[in-house]
Formats: sequence, C-alpha cells, structure tokens
Amino acid sequence: MKTIEGSVNGSSKRFGLVVARFNHFVTEPLLDGAVAALKEHGVGDGDITVTRVPGTFELPPVAARLARSGRFDAIIALGAVIRGGTPHFDYVANEAAKGTAEVAMRTGLPVAFGILTCDTVEQAVERAGEGASNKGWEAALAALEMADLNSQLGAAGL
Repeated sequence: MKTIEGSVNGSSKRFGLVVARFNHFVTEPLLDGAVAALKEHGVGDGDITVTRVPGTFELPPVAARLARSGRFDAIIALGAVIRGGTPHFDYVANEAAKGTAEVAMRTGLPVAFGILTCDTVEQAVERAGEGASNKGWEAALAALEMADLNSQLGAAGL
C-alpha cells in the first residue's frame, strides 16, 4: 500500500492571499495569523503575495485570477461574515463558500477557506485571536499541506 500525504514545509512554495477589507478588525488578525504560519513553516517574504478586496463576496473572482496566473502553489481566502438582522449574511456566506470551492475545482489549485461565518462579533474576534487557534493560521496550514500534496501528486503523475 502506498500513502501520499502532504507536509507543512513551505520552502520553495508561493502563496497568494486574498483578504477582504470589510470587517477589517477581524480580517487583519486573520492575515497576521496566516502570514505568521507561512513564515514559521519556511515561506519567504518574497513568496507571499497579499491582494485586498472590498468584501468577502469579492474573494472568489480574485482568488480565481490568482489561481489561473500560474504564480502560486496555493491560494488562501480570508474574510469574515457576521450575521445581522437581514438575510444578507446567508447570501454572502453561501456565495463565498461556493465560489472558493469552485475556484479550487476548476483550476486544480488548492484554495484554503479562511472565511469566518459567525453569529456574533465576539465569535469572530475569538476566531481571529493570537496563536494556533487563529483561523487564518489554520487556513495557512491547510494551504501548506495541500500545496505540498499537489506537488507530490504531480510528481507521481496523478
């Protein structure tokens, strides 16, 4: 039996991060966590590109453009949608989730889902806190592992 599994060694890998500005008090700590995780796992400053978009709804088309560029081994989408008193939350959260998944499926490039969908501001702030519980950190670890796995699969002709 042969097992193929990715590692979180990011040396020689390039990452495109797409970050929503809306709810910046949450998305900026998510970005900080993602960048810290990438650097801790061997990714150099020059191998990290951050692109900012107005809001979470705008993440998928820019993620798609970065994925199609051929410049990156994985994309990390970072955003925060916080439930309010209208159905707007449902539309934005659903389309962001479907859109990022579609980018990964259509391009074959890993797209890590670092988009918070929270009922309260407190939940969002908690998930964007410092350390390994930061969801930006977690998304970066997923991107690192998937970038390596993608590379291994390619080397194996799969």
